[in-house]
Amino acid sequence: MFAGGLGQVADDATMARAAELEARLGHASPQDIIEAAVRAYEGRITLVSSFGTEAAVLLDLVAEVDPATPVLFLDTGMLFSETLDYRDILIERLGLTDVRTLAPEEEAVRAEDPDSFLWQSAPDACCALRKVAPLARALEGFAAWINGRKRYQAVTRRRLPVVEADGTRIKFSPLASWGRAEIEAWFERRALPNHPLAAQGFPSIGCMPCTSRVKPGEDIRAGRWRGQGKIECGIHVK
Repeated sequence: MFAGGLGQVADDATMARAAELEARLGHASPQDIIEAAVRAYEGRITLVSSFGTEAAVLLDLVAEVDPATPVLFLDTGMLFSETLDYRDILIERLGLTDVRTLAPEEEAVRAEDPDSFLWQSAPDACCALRKVAPLARALEGFAAWINGRKRYQAVTRRRLPVVEADGTRIKFSPLASWGRAEIEAWFERRALPNHPLAAQGFPSIGCMPCTSRVKPGEDIRAGRWRGQGKIECGIHVK
């Protein structure tokens, strides 16, 4: 079974490249960051999206630069049906032409989680099986990837850089500096459709068994793995 996060020890060349790009793009607008990233890694860059409550913003920004940019979507087999419907809505609305739905290997699921209760007994192992391993395989061949993390979302993300080294790849977080106000403003400006569960108390959405409603005043990701002492799924853990 695949263990650990995607991030491996970065080599000196990748770290130097990331530092160079961070110095140049660390305070740039999301639009400029995305345009520079897609231009620098044309044909070798992908966007990883959960198609969650805020995902439409980054997908829209990337589609404005190049709607043919490959988009990797992890279907763990435990997602809300509303998320799958929302994925299809956004694909059509934004004109995305290369959305690739990833799934865990069936043989690995039968061996490691035959009864589909691994999320309850070992949530880290479940995420490794259903998210980390499939994404690691899908990222092979790409030199860079874009993700939607933001500093305001969680304590683990407060020092998030715009550009960082991720093994031998470069990872871009164009929306790192944006807060909830900027996200909502972009939704309104572009008339983007909202995730069907956003208005029902789900500001951050993952797998159905591990996602609960968030109470007023709670952290935006408080409903993820509630009571498990877990904050991240593992794909961004070095």
